Amino acid sequence: MSLPRVTVWNEFIHENEHEAVRAIYPEGIHGCIAAFLKEAGHEVQTAVLSQPEHGLTQEVLDRTDVLIWWGHVAHQKVDDEVVERVWRRVVAGMGLIVLHSGHASKIFRKVCGTPSGFLRWREAGESEVVWVVEPSHPIARGLGPNFVLPHEEMYGERFNIPAPDELVFLGWFEGGEVFRSGCTFRRGRGRIFYFQPGHETFPTYHQKEVQQVIKNAVLWAAPQDEIRVGTEEVSYTPAEPVMKLRDTGFRAVEGLHDIKK
Repeated sequence: MSLPRVTVWNEFIHENEHEAVRAIYPEGIHGCIAAFLKEAGHEVQTAVLSQPEHGLTQEVLDRTDVLIWWGHVAHQKVDDEVVERVWRRVVAGMGLIVLHSGHASKIFRKVCGTPSGFLRWREAGESEVVWVVEPSHPIARGLGPNFVLPHEEMYGERFNIPAPDELVFLGWFEGGEVFRSGCTFRRGRGRIFYFQPGHETFPTYHQKEVQQVIKNAVLWAAPQDEIRVGTEEVSYTPAEPVMKLRDTGFRAVEGLHDIKK
């Protein structure tokens, strides 16, 4: 069975600057995600902000079926040329999974066509119940009606994004806020999934349900003719190679803000 090739991109700043984050993710958030995807059989490469071209050269992207993006404090340091390169690959068919505070990244803003950093947030470490509101969706495969994150950064509506093609998950926080925590979009030939959990000071990406969501999302987002999901096996049928298109912060207090972390 041939599985999608994945590139996991991470700023890799918090892990280098904060011991508390490094203790949770000693190999970086990208390393944690790459590890469980490799265990699932994927060919995985990683890239970080400090590399030349942020590690996202044309050659790297040409070997990528699905790009996973985690960003937080350095959105504005991502070069516009690299963002445009990623965007061309997405509309040509490469899948894109944007995690947590990647909601304010340049690439997700381009996907949304809105200032998608506008939302309510509170870094309190409260519990979150992630409700599966579209249980028939492939990204929800293997999950129950909900799962609980013991500690997570609160994100609350209004989230300034266009109406998702599909709302797969809805998050509910201790403070009573709700959030569209799992949303899909399609742009050109590309499939995009935004998934809210994943604050760097909590071990969110070690939780089995979160890992299941990301593994499911990789299969769903990959360029393909068809993904068949059954109880016994998952088969992935790639389409023709993804075509190449011709070239034709601040941190705010709690409230409603355009966050540029």
